[in-house]
Amino acid sequence: MLLSEQDQFLSYNGEVLVFQLSKPKHSDEADDKTINLCVRRMAFNRDTKVFVQKSSGVFSMGASHSKIEMICCSCTSDSRTGIVLPCILMKQKKRNNVKYFLLLLHSSNQFEPSFYFRLDYELKEDIRLFAGPSLLWRHANKLFYISSSTCVVQSAPVQLSSVVWTGEIVGEGTVVLGVRTACLPETEDPDGFSASDRAIWGSEFFGYAIQTQKTLPGTCFMPHAYSRVVSSVYVCKSERLKQQLQISLVAITHKNQLIWFQNGAPKGVCELPYEKPCSVKPALTRSNDLLFVVSFASGNSCVVQRRGSLQVASKWQKVKCVLVDDFISSGSEQLLLLFEDDSSTDVLSTFKITDLGEVNYASGINYKHDAPAAEGLQENGLLTVRALETRLQAGWTSVRELQQHLGLQKRVLLESCRALIDLVEERTHILPNSKEEGLVSLWDDVENPPDSLSKVTSLVSEVPEHFTGELWQRVVGDSLVVGVKLTESFYLSMNDISLSLVMDQDFPLISPIIKCQSKIIKLNKAFSALAISSSQIEPPSKKMKLDLHSKNDLKGEFPMRSSRIQLDGAKTVTAVTSLSPLLAFHRVCCVVLLHASKQNHQNDSLQQSKKITVLCGKILLNLEDTSNGRYSVKMLRENSYCTGSMQDILAVLAVSVRFSFQIVSCDCTLTPVRSWLLGEMECTPFKECQDNIFCHKAGNVHGTIFNWALKNPFEGVLTIFCRNLTVLFQCLHSLTRALPPSCSVKLLRSGSKEVLTEQLALALEKEMLTLKNSLFLKETKAENSLTWENESGKKINNAPVASLLDTEEGVQQFRKKLQDEREESVRSVNQTMNGALYQKIALKIAEAQLSSDMIVWRLAKS
Repeated sequence: MLLSEQDQFLSYNGEVLVFQLSKPKHSDEADDKTINLCVRRMAFNRDTKVFVQKSSGVFSMGASHSKIEMICCSCTSDSRTGIVLPCILMKQKKRNNVKYFLLLLHSSNQFEPSFYFRLDYELKEDIRLFAGPSLLWRHANKLFYISSSTCVVQSAPVQLSSVVWTGEIVGEGTVVLGVRTACLPETEDPDGFSASDRAIWGSEFFGYAIQTQKTLPGTCFMPHAYSRVVSSVYVCKSERLKQQLQISLVAITHKNQLIWFQNGAPKGVCELPYEKPCSVKPALTRSNDLLFVVSFASGNSCVVQRRGSLQVASKWQKVKCVLVDDFISSGSEQLLLLFEDDSSTDVLSTFKITDLGEVNYASGINYKHDAPAAEGLQENGLLTVRALETRLQAGWTSVRELQQHLGLQKRVLLESCRALIDLVEERTHILPNSKEEGLVSLWDDVENPPDSLSKVTSLVSEVPEHFTGELWQRVVGDSLVVGVKLTESFYLSMNDISLSLVMDQDFPLISPIIKCQSKIIKLNKAFSALAISSSQIEPPSKKMKLDLHSKNDLKGEFPMRSSRIQLDGAKTVTAVTSLSPLLAFHRVCCVVLLHASKQNHQNDSLQQSKKITVLCGKILLNLEDTSNGRYSVKMLRENSYCTGSMQDILAVLAVSVRFSFQIVSCDCTLTPVRSWLLGEMECTPFKECQDNIFCHKAGNVHGTIFNWALKNPFEGVLTIFCRNLTVLFQCLHSLTRALPPSCSVKLLRSGSKEVLTEQLALALEKEMLTLKNSLFLKETKAENSLTWENESGKKINNAPVASLLDTEEGVQQFRKKLQDEREESVRSVNQTMNGALYQKIALKIAEAQLSSDMIVWRLAKS
């Protein structure tokens, strides 16, 4: 008879159960046919700080010419009573016959045989005990199991290479999570895991429900790509929401990592300090910290803490066993680490109890000689730590509430975007149920209020027909450019024109609004004066505070910058956005919305802006068309000209940054500039606008647009449209080598003086008209008041003054007329005005003056 000297440890209700195999005392060695399975219940004494034996039990087994081993032990529920009991799996091997039997341990320390079975092979792979009690194992890539209710070995109709977890899933019963070779069915769900990805990884996860014999998709646990590296899993939580299985778990991998998965997606990863991790188990401490205890094949252990992110909180070496339970009866779990100690025969001689917080007991420390002051100090420290933990918990609660509030705000914004799209497309928008969203209506629910319907109708009806032309799109580098051609009448009647892009598809938790930059470009064939960017810095002494009726409301939602090219010809408004985020969706449809402010002339001669939003159309973008260059800009040379279309030119201008430089030469003409452009930079003029030339030179400068305007033979302005500052510096470096040393190059920060002077004249004219309209409004109201008063009074005879003074009655009449004129003069000087009207007049005058001051400041800086 042979014995296995390996002891088994199990925690149960705060106690440590120690299972040992031993020979009976006073037995005859010649007739040794019995072996005892002994169990000792050990409890931690908080006074002596050591483990003491509470009780023990013995189970005798006949073992003639056989070897007895303990395979594994665990705590499982008894299907007869529902009580969780310790159970231990035993093996008895005699020649080629292997017998396995399962024992239950009751509170009275009595062992009860549950079931037994015989096999012609030994259990070695993925042995798991679960509720019933039941047992499963893997052999020859097949899954076998037996339970106390059937006592018959059964085979599951699945092939698997490993078992990573066994446990209970809500609504499914006992589930086995395994790894198998990837199965590729002939007809595959397009929304599922693609056949090409399965072919790459070669294996996949799957779940098998033992009671229902149903297969569960492995993607609700983890992505299939992890099937080759995951060695063990622990499912922390499983629930069903709207018929959807929600699972949170941790997994350890052969790459020495611990990964947190939630609903099939990785949410965090932590590098483990040792190699070959073999198991993971959780622990919930007093401070509600969730700890993950990882054991390694080398006998080491570590604890990973989840606070915001996964991180290793502590680690130990030469650990015999790690148990999790409430060993000190505090109401929360602690870790019990049993260390290897060859110097002592007592299995619990070297240990450590800790929760990585205030609980910390270790063997070999004499607690009896601690000073009372030190005990009081420790107690005060524990109270302080608890108070700090309470405050920290309150802070975390506030953070969670804030996150919920932000999530609610995001859902409201997404629903508002969908409502806006439905509005401009004249579709009926169905609002979600407020109760489902956790919202409470602040107004009475009235269907189709007449005021709102009239506002919606007026929003669309006041937009002139055929105000836009062709809607086009181009790809320039990593940018997508969308353009809409505007009619002259619409451009003149609208202000603050911009474009925005909104995704037409409904992607959950992704805002449909696409961040873009909007520009208005006005081109003609001469193309002589180019854009002056409106994103200039304001003078420090003049800050716009009169923003009572702000024209930039849309810019808060759609961050944009505008620039206008003041030329005769067609006007085009463009929107530029990043291309790569859109290509991540593979295929996306975007709604193009045009925003503008319509000027309404009121009776008081003042203008009040009204914002409108108009649907221009839709654009379709997919990865295949982009890869084939369908929307790419094509600038080719043909007969000394650049043959790019007008849309190509506008797209390049939209993504470019404009810089103007004044070049002055004192002793020679500036003919080298044009020679430099046509020669070294390899530029050719556009066929549509020949004053502007396109750079065909290979390298970073390719695609740069130049405009060279000579004021006289010794002075000119060079305007460069380039992608970034690096290209600009390369162009300037090449230019300075071509210019004579006596030439000076000066950056015009706000555009050329001629353009600014013209803008200043227009701004001053607008300021004068504003003042005139305001004074005319005041005088008109005063005249109307005086006229009404004169008409209501007695009419005065317009006889000559000399004739009035001849008689006494005439003198009285003249005196009366003089008195009335004096009163009229006083009333005209002290004329009052409505407060709201005065506010509008003051705002208009201030805006006009601010515009003039801005241009004066820019002119002084140039």
